[in-house]
Formats: sequence, C-alpha cells, structure tokens
Amino acid sequence: MRKKILLRGPVLSRSGYGEQARFALRSLRKHEDRFDIYVINTQWGATGWTSQDDEERKYIDFLVQKTFHFTQNKGEFDLSLQVTVPNEWEKIAPVNIGYTAGIETTKISPVWVEKSMAMDKIIVTSNHSKDTMTGTSYPLMNPQTRQPMGTSISITTPIEVVGYPVKLIKKEAVDLDLETDFNFLMISQWGPRKNIENSILWFIEQFKDNPSVGLIVKGFARNNSTIDKTRTEHLLRQMVSSDVKCKVYLVHGDMSDSEMVGLYSHPKVKALVSLSHGEGYGLPLFEAAYLGLPVVTSNWSGQCDFLNMPIKQRKKGAKKKTTTVLKPMIGEVEYTLGPIQKEAVWDGVLQADSMWCYPDQASYQSVLTDVFNNYDKYKEMSKKLKAHVKKQFEAEKQYDAFANAVLPLEEKTDEAVVVSFD
Repeated sequence: MRKKILLRGPVLSRSGYGEQARFALRSLRKHEDRFDIYVINTQWGATGWTSQDDEERKYIDFLVQKTFHFTQNKGEFDLSLQVTVPNEWEKIAPVNIGYTAGIETTKISPVWVEKSMAMDKIIVTSNHSKDTMTGTSYPLMNPQTRQPMGTSISITTPIEVVGYPVKLIKKEAVDLDLETDFNFLMISQWGPRKNIENSILWFIEQFKDNPSVGLIVKGFARNNSTIDKTRTEHLLRQMVSSDVKCKVYLVHGDMSDSEMVGLYSHPKVKALVSLSHGEGYGLPLFEAAYLGLPVVTSNWSGQCDFLNMPIKQRKKGAKKKTTTVLKPMIGEVEYTLGPIQKEAVWDGVLQADSMWCYPDQASYQSVLTDVFNNYDKYKEMSKKLKAHVKKQFEAEKQYDAFANAVLPLEEKTDEAVVVSFD
C-alpha cells in the first residue's frame, strides 16, 4: 500500500532550499508506486517564486490543490517530510522526517538538538552537516534549578546523507554585454555568511590595474525586485572607485534553469568564485562542478563532498602499494576557523559560540592570479572533476537514494493522523 506523504517546504521558491524541496518532490514522484504525494508550499525568506510555466509547475499546483481539499475533508497522512531549518520541524504525522541543508558552522543550537530528537529520521545534504549535528552536545539541565545534571544530551535520531543530483538541462544563451573576455563569476545573495563584500573588494584590489579581467556578480541584496536592483547597484558603486581598471558587472533578477546553464557555460565566464564562510551544500559550486567550470573556494563545509575527488597514490617506500586520498579539484583558498560574526548570530539558529571558515585574503588573491595566468591547468582539473561528479551524483541514483532514505522498501505502514490547515 502506498504511503500518504505530506511534503512541506518551499517547492516554488527560487532559492537553494527551493531546489532542495523540488529535488525531494522529484524523488518521491519517481517512486509513486510507494508514495501518494501531498504538498504544502511555504515561503523562503525574501526569495521570489519560480516563474517557469512548465509541466512540473502544473504538477505542483495540482498537488497543492489536492492537499487543500484532502485536509479540508480531514484526510489522514502516514508521514511528513519537512524541508526547512530544524527550528520549524514538528510532529504532524505518525512518522516525521526532517530534511535540511542549513548547517554551515561547527555547532548547532540547543533548539535544533531538541527539534531533531523529536524527528523519526533526518536527511541532510552533506557529511559536514551530519558530522556537525552528531558532534553537538549540551549539558542536561535540571528543569527546576536550571543547573547542569552532569550528563549531556545529543542527537540520537538516525541521520542519512543524500547529495543533490546532476541536472541535464539544455543551455539557453544569455546576453551579458561584457567588455572583458576573462571573467570570474560569483553567485550569491548579500549577507554576512556569503562574505560577498570581501570577495568583491579583494578582487578589485588584486586586479585594479588590469582592464582585461572582470567579475560578474549574479545576486541581489534582498529580493529580485526593481527596487532591489537599484539598491544592489548602489552597493557595488560604493566599492568601485573611478581609478579601477578591472570591471565589475551586476546580473540581477530571476533566471530560468536553462539560462543559469547558459551563464555557467558562457565563453567569457572562466571560473566560479566563492568566499562563503560555510555551506550546507553549496548549490552554485555543485552546478559549476558538473558543468565543467573551474571553481575557486575554500575546502571546508558542505562543498567538500563533491569538490574532492578520490586519487590513488603510491605509498612511500612500498612497491606496487597504493592508497586512495581525496584531492580538492579546485583553486583552493586557505582559511582559518573562527567564531561567527556578531551580526550573524541568530538566536536559536546560529550560535554565538559556533565557528565557521574565514578565507585568507592573500591566498584568495594569489589563486585568482594563478587562474588568470595558468587557466589551462584549472580547466583540465575541472574536466576531471566534471566527469567524477556526473558519475557520482547521477540523477536516477540520487532519486533512488533519497526515496530509500525517506521510506525503505521494507518499512511498514503506521497509523495515520489528521492534519488541517486550520
């Protein structure tokens, strides 16, 4: 018998979490012999909704209406799949699964531990996320005295790692109107974690006397509105003085998946750069990797799962004996770990005593220069990484892995409960 599963998440959002929710939906849909699917769409921050009028969008709209009528008639679900940060996980069905990508630091909050313990299963997108969740513990407090009881509490809920799938999407050409032939690309929303200001300022400092190099900033400050475009342009103008010879371009607004492939594949786009303090996964990095675009970033947090490639090396002093090591196939930026910035602290989400990555300025600038001067080296490395990622994260393999993480074939039906919009 098929399980009635409620997927609650931002399935229409143009965001990383939106893509995560749609991946979950596609995985369930590939296994409709096991799942009777229902959807509640949620908002994700200030991000807009996808504007694509395709078969998937029509399918989502159908499921949303189906779910509304089902809940209005007091329909019962067997399990829930909740795509969001752990703060919002709750018991809404007999079996509840939390699915998140939002772990970018070395420690999660006590609220996340508590919410995680209430789930029957957790799915994350990277080993960094799993290691951080399982490695966090807090002293158990006496509820009356609020004093430590000498024991600690940590997550015991089963956690599985399932990475995103490679998407084979037809390229749509994009007109970028670029004056420079060699351009680095940055895809990011403005904010403390993405470290976008330093990424731009350090780039300008390194290439200020070079009119042959450009930086394309694909992003926004708050949303994809016309007002936000003006705001973002103002932020960029403040960084670029009149004597700077390198170019900084802004690409603002929503782009379809096909247009994004066209952006990554543009002949004048040579490498993707990211100085993020941490990633739960790093979707633009992943997309660049499987499309063969060289990547400049640090080797820390979620992106390590796909930016590192197993390489066989001969052991020193041993004949014919080899060992397999993971080699970062990137323009690797050195970093240090340090406490997150005060402005990034978010009660219940980002802990003041947690740490994340601080990429080194000198290393970043050195790598940028090396990519510019020795591009063939990085392009060859990106070709090898592309082949590895396309094989390791093949779509059907990942869809199957996710469906099995949600509902193993041998799992039995549980008693259902009523979920209502009221």
